[in-house]
Amino acid sequence: MTTPSFVVLKDVAKRWNGQLGVEGISLDIPEGSFTALLGPSGCGKSTTLRLLAGLELPDEGNILIDGKDVTTSAASDRNLSMVFQSYALFPHLSVAENVVFGLKVRRVPKAERQQKLHRALEITGLLGYEDRKPGELSGGQRQRVALARAIVAGQRLCLMDEPLSNLDAKLRNSVRKDIKKLQRDLGITVVYVTHDQTEAMSMADTVVLMKDGHIQQVGAPEDLYSKPNNTFVAEFVGAPPMALIGSVALGGFGGGHSVGIRAEDIDIVAKGKGRLSCTVTESEFLGSETLIGLDHKDATGLCILKSGLSMMPEGQLVDINFHDDSLHVFDEAGQRMPAP
Repeated sequence: MTTPSFVVLKDVAKRWNGQLGVEGISLDIPEGSFTALLGPSGCGKSTTLRLLAGLELPDEGNILIDGKDVTTSAASDRNLSMVFQSYALFPHLSVAENVVFGLKVRRVPKAERQQKLHRALEITGLLGYEDRKPGELSGGQRQRVALARAIVAGQRLCLMDEPLSNLDAKLRNSVRKDIKKLQRDLGITVVYVTHDQTEAMSMADTVVLMKDGHIQQVGAPEDLYSKPNNTFVAEFVGAPPMALIGSVALGGFGGGHSVGIRAEDIDIVAKGKGRLSCTVTESEFLGSETLIGLDHKDATGLCILKSGLSMMPEGQLVDINFHDDSLHVFDEAGQRMPAP
C-alpha cells in the first residue's frame, strides 16, 4: 500500500486578465522530501509556490496539504512556514525577538518560546547573536535568522522562495549546505523555488522544471540530466548544457530531428577518424578542467571538457567522436524519442 502524498496539487491553473500564470500543474510531494521548483524567470515557479502558500487562489484545480483540501483556505490556516528572498526581518528588533515574533503573537508561553529559540539558534549556529540587530549581521547570518524563525514555527511544511539569491557565491554554497542539513535533521518537507540549477540539483530529491507556466519534467536530478524529456530540459539542465546536433549530420541517426550529446561524452580524435569536423571557438580554463567550445553548422552548444589546463587556439580544426549509447534522440517537436 502506497503512502499518500503530503502535498498534492491537482490540475492547478492561475491566470491574470486572461494571461497565463500556470496551467495544469499536478504534483505529489511526499512528506520529508525536498522538492525544487526550477526554471527561468517568468516560468511560473513562484506563482506555484504562492498558490501553495495561499497568497494567491487558483482559478482551477485543487490543493491538498496533509489530506486536507486547502484550495480556498487562508495562508494562516495552512500550517506552513515561509522563507523569502528578502529576509523580512524587523530592523528594530534583536535576533531573538525576530525569531520568536510569531510565537509571541500566538501567545506561546515564555518558557516554551525560550526553549524553541535556544534550539533554533543552536541548529543555525547563531548562539551568542541573540541581542544583535539585523543591521549588525552579514547577509548569511540574516538568512540564518530567517531560517531560525521558520524552525521555531514548528511546521511540517516549509516553502522557500529564492532564499539565497541575495548572497554572494561563497555564502550561497555555505547556506545551501545549512538548509539541506536542517531539512534532513528536522525531517520537514521543503518546497524550494530557484532559477539556479546548481541549487536545485545539489539540494533536492525531486526537481520540477518549468517553462511558460507548464511543467516540463519532474524527477530526480540525475534523471533530468541523463534522460531529459525534451530539448528544453536538455539545454537547461547541466553545466555546460547538452549540445544538439541535427540528425542529418549523423546520417539520420535514430530517425529523429535532432540528437543530444553531453560534453563529457565527446572526445577529440585524429584527423579523419571522427564523426564530425569542427572549429574551436573558445577555451575556458575552469580549474580542474578546460571547456573548449566548438562550432559546426548543424550543431548548437557543442563543446568538450578536457582535464587540467588544455587550452586550444581559436580557429583550430578538430575531429570529434562519441558513442551511439551516449546520444539522446529528439523528434521535430523536441520531445525525447526511444533509444534506437
